[in-house]
Amino acid sequence: MRLSANPVRKVYQGVADRRQMFRLFDRHAQRPNRFEDGDGALFRGEWFEISKAEHDYMFEILPPLWMRAGLFAMREYLTGSITSIFFELSLHGRIRHFHGYCDLGDRGSPKRMRAAIVERESRAVRAMTREERLDHIWSATEDAYRGYADGRFPSSHRGKRIVMMCVFWQARAFGLLDQLSDAEISAKLPVHLRYLPDAVAA
Repeated sequence: MRLSANPVRKVYQGVADRRQMFRLFDRHAQRPNRFEDGDGALFRGEWFEISKAEHDYMFEILPPLWMRAGLFAMREYLTGSITSIFFELSLHGRIRHFHGYCDLGDRGSPKRMRAAIVERESRAVRAMTREERLDHIWSATEDAYRGYADGRFPSSHRGKRIVMMCVFWQARAFGLLDQLSDAEISAKLPVHLRYLPDAVAA
């Protein structure tokens, strides 16, 4: 049975170092009901770039579940049938490395993710969608400054992602990530990403 498709999405701009890579492996660590079933939808389809050193480090941790030309799957599953896939791709004459979460219950998942990465990283103009900007902010924000809406928010917002907006007199004020204004998004992005043009989602 074919599983419903989740969007394949880039969740971090730039090349993640080892510390950032491990944080990105579980960037939803603060999610409510973390150890209940059904977490797979949060991770399925997420990908980001890593260095060759991190790619090789992960290859050497455990024997891969399986290997194919230019990719391998981690033996340990994150949740259900979702596991880490590591890609080595030649893009514009340069070898680059990526990590993504694929659902191996869907045999075509690694192939589709590979195609999505190649398409995204082969664009002539460097640009970001609003969703990519929000995902980068979430990925780059330390745990103490992000979380999920709780009893302080209306019931319709409970469980949605929140980020710190300001700190005053030792109090923290949080806002919903998906309701950030363009100006707030720009302020939270690093300077080298702040003025990239908007991209149309594929």
